[in-house]
Amino acid sequence: MSQPPAGRACCLPSARGADAPALPLPAAPSTARPAHPESSLPGGVFAMGDAHGEGYPADGETPVHEVELSPFTIDSEPVTTARFAAFAEATGYRTDAERAGSSAVFHLFALADPADVLGRSPAAPWWLEVRGADWRHPYGPLGDAADLLDHPVVHVSHRDALAYCRWAGRRLPTEAEWEYAARGPLAGRRYPWGDELRPGGEHHCRIWQGRFPDLPTGEDGWYATAPVGSYPPNGFGLSDAAGNVWEWCADRFDPGWYARSPRRDPRGPESCPDGTGRRVLRGGSYLCHDSYCNRYRVAARTGNTPESTSGNCGFRTVAC
Repeated sequence: MSQPPAGRACCLPSARGADAPALPLPAAPSTARPAHPESSLPGGVFAMGDAHGEGYPADGETPVHEVELSPFTIDSEPVTTARFAAFAEATGYRTDAERAGSSAVFHLFALADPADVLGRSPAAPWWLEVRGADWRHPYGPLGDAADLLDHPVVHVSHRDALAYCRWAGRRLPTEAEWEYAARGPLAGRRYPWGDELRPGGEHHCRIWQGRFPDLPTGEDGWYATAPVGSYPPNGFGLSDAAGNVWEWCADRFDPGWYARSPRRDPRGPESCPDGTGRRVLRGGSYLCHDSYCNRYRVAARTGNTPESTSGNCGFRTVAC
């Protein structure tokens, strides 16, 4: 497996950084909150981190360390387009991508006139900056999300996810909560279902199939996102904990955090060493492929600036 290009652009293109203006948040939780399918977890002690030595050193997946968590209740699936639409309709909220007027779209899936393709990532040319791409138009202005209401919402920044959580009376999971929930009752395994990527030859997650980045085969019937819950859940009842979309966590990103993280209910570092304000993302996406990036493993982690958006980034929430 080769290392990814510098700057993590292979996985998630980054926006400017922590100097972006703050977004207004809904004033209070909604009285008509959408139902969230949930899994109530008992908490307990688990070993967090990469036990197989397969992570990228710059991501900081080691050392493996013991974490003790209090009980919590987490979404059993990522937030869907339909749930995010209910939030936007109730509040009039405009996302970072809508305010910026553009977002990052994978090159094969862009639905836009050539004039609306504003640029291409130098580090990862499969990423296009597309005018008019946002959660309502995941692939660009010539398409919409009408047929994707049961898919994970995408083009959502960390700040957008926080705004949704405030409206819904929920919060983002900590990184430790996310990994504990994604592992289910299995200890030290690569994936939420075990160590084999395709046990019995069956697909268990929505990742890239075919030759990346120009020849998808869609062996499982999908090319980009799949409807939430399209694959078997893990032992805690969570679906899509590997692949489909990257999921924002509450924590700031620091590759050296695991060496000094507290054992009990860790909340992440107070700042990022690079000064960007990056936040943790977990789970990988439909663009992950072992030829350049295997971050669909349970221990895999990355980070991005809180206003960054792309067609493979969403979130799930935790009950407050």
